[in-house]
Amino acid sequence: MLLRRREEPIQLKTPAQIAVMREAGLVVATALGAVTGAIEPGISTAELDAIAERAIRSAGATPSFKGYHGYPACICTSVNEQIVHGIPSTRQLLKPGDLISVDCGAIVHGYHGDAAVTVGVGELGQPLADLAGACELALRAGIAQARPGGHLTDISHAIEQSVLASGAYGIIREYTGHGIGTSMHMPPAVPNYGRPGRGPLLAEGMTLAIEPMLVLGSPVTRLLADGWTVISADGSSAAHFEHTVAITADGPVVLTAAAAGQAGLEARDGS
Repeated sequence: MLLRRREEPIQLKTPAQIAVMREAGLVVATALGAVTGAIEPGISTAELDAIAERAIRSAGATPSFKGYHGYPACICTSVNEQIVHGIPSTRQLLKPGDLISVDCGAIVHGYHGDAAVTVGVGELGQPLADLAGACELALRAGIAQARPGGHLTDISHAIEQSVLASGAYGIIREYTGHGIGTSMHMPPAVPNYGRPGRGPLLAEGMTLAIEPMLVLGSPVTRLLADGWTVISADGSSAAHFEHTVAITADGPVVLTAAAAGQAGLEARDGS
């Protein structure tokens, strides 16, 4: 999940605090695994939300999203042309060939984890499968640049270059990644495009939610009347991937990876 943030200092975490964020990240990973495992034609997005809430609360954690600025659910379920912040509903039943993004957050001992995945409902057509694949590759490229001594926009530039190498996809600009820690949204904003070598220096102890959002068509967006759901203005399908990442002396550590903190970095070396 992402919203505009007011300016404040960038929060640095100790190794112990990052370890707590890893606990929150594992809760998020487990909840996302439970939700994606339940996705099938005919299930409602409200049912998916209930699955996520059970997973989060059974782990002794608190959903980050529920009640956040009035948001009514534990996850965001964004289907097809919905880019981000789609609200789960009993009336929204998934259909074969749909593309759904699920965004989830959890709090453990006051620290947040935040991640998102995009999956198909049944078998996807090639354009949608390629869109989701390009978005995930872009996330990996951005994560690989989350290293001490670099600049914030090194992440942004890597994401953009990865997308350009994948195809003619629209990169959403109005919504960005963000700092994360004792609040879900903190400085700095992490754009998904831009020149390298700009913005704050990356330092050990920074924790960032990196999250590219792509569309098949124009990147122009529209906010629906519910005040939350963001859609592509031209109705083209969207994909959204996100991980919470810690910057350490040994490089980026993915706090919301299911298996290991370094998971998902195979694209770092071009493999």
